[in-house]
Amino acid sequence: MERKSDMEWKNQQVLIVGAGKSGIGAAKMLAECGAEPVLFDENENVSVCELAEQLKDCPSVKICTKTLPEEMKSSIKLAVLSPGVPVDAPFVENLKRSGIPIWGEIELAYSAEKGTVAAITGTNGKTTTTTLVGQILKEAFGNTFVVGNIGVPYTEAALLTKAESYTVAEISSFQLETIHEFHPHVSAILNITPDHLNRHKTMENYIRTKENITKNQTEEDVCVLNYDNVHTRTFAAQCPARVVFFSSKERLSDGYFLEGEEIFRAGEGSVERLMDVREAKLVGVCNYENIMAAMAIAEALHVPMERILRTVRKFQAVEHRIEFVDTKNGVDYYNDSKGTNPDAAIQGIRAMRKPTVLIGGGYDKQSEYDEWIEAFDGKVKCLVLIGQTREKIAACAKAHGFTNIIMADGLEEAVAVCAQQAEPGDAVLLSPACASWGMFPNYEVRGRMFKELVARMQ
Repeated sequence: MERKSDMEWKNQQVLIVGAGKSGIGAAKMLAECGAEPVLFDENENVSVCELAEQLKDCPSVKICTKTLPEEMKSSIKLAVLSPGVPVDAPFVENLKRSGIPIWGEIELAYSAEKGTVAAITGTNGKTTTTTLVGQILKEAFGNTFVVGNIGVPYTEAALLTKAESYTVAEISSFQLETIHEFHPHVSAILNITPDHLNRHKTMENYIRTKENITKNQTEEDVCVLNYDNVHTRTFAAQCPARVVFFSSKERLSDGYFLEGEEIFRAGEGSVERLMDVREAKLVGVCNYENIMAAMAIAEALHVPMERILRTVRKFQAVEHRIEFVDTKNGVDYYNDSKGTNPDAAIQGIRAMRKPTVLIGGGYDKQSEYDEWIEAFDGKVKCLVLIGQTREKIAACAKAHGFTNIIMADGLEEAVAVCAQQAEPGDAVLLSPACASWGMFPNYEVRGRMFKELVARMQ
């Protein structure tokens, strides 16, 4: 049977804007569908030779950088944006004025999807929840693809999907700006707190973009929402799908909730105890929320609870998410480099059980740090700051009465300072509350350098 994407784009010229992972994935998928892809990036420093090497098995892909030739524009039938390309960028606005449809890489991939889709968004917790759901479905059903913002472009898997396969997609707000028909059978919005306001401009825009994950859902679908988050709880009244709540603070009459150290499921007038969180390898309330969300998603996809619990109990923390690194000289080191905004970094602090020396700072996403500083709550004994935001964070900390602050010129110096400040029985936590840009290509590189620095300690 001919795929939808084959029929729709065969022999058509399609522009892919942005030559990162998503752009390359989209170009490869379109080439396989018989389209005539043009991979374009305005950055003149992008290496055409390196791109050509990555696309050597797709000779139909044309590569352009800096400027798109005028003669190409008239024959473009579709433009596919990579997530890093803002929808209001001047180049994209010009495409819109020319009447060219604008899709995202997620929308393109979905046009070829044949199986069952679960999609997960939220300011924090997406990667852990997505990975856990993916593992549960793999062990329950076998044929499962874990894709999206997690680092594997959806377009790499879309043509491999089958009627009996499952796709679990981590979807960022950037990716949700450019969906049209994307329709997950089960969606989840884990939480919404201020983030990426430099891109979305207002909190209202950011909230609407997150809610977009349910845009094409119906009452036959399921949306998993966080009862404790005011934005997701409020959205439940407008959500087109059947809502399933989870909560770490309230005893729900319908949904999943945490009470003490135990997770329960309530519904139809009864309450069932599911597990003690101390059975799990994940730590911290934020991770218990991720577990409840994963349970709700998997159960909505008809995975028996016994199977779900079996996977949850053995699931290891995802790299860079409150990841235990090592104990050196009696001090525990934790890598929470994925704490790229204040709310995520609050969860990292809450997971600590010992006096903590904290590394913070990085790229300025126009975040406010008051709630993060307040979450120190006597647990953080010293704050070591790096990056563009260090002066801003220091001023905020002092305004809240926290003065034990040390400035460092980079991560290597920061780790050395932490080793001096920490005593046996303490913890050192890298949870920066900021993005890594300007110092590192991404949070993964930052986290791995932290782990390497810890490994070198005597």
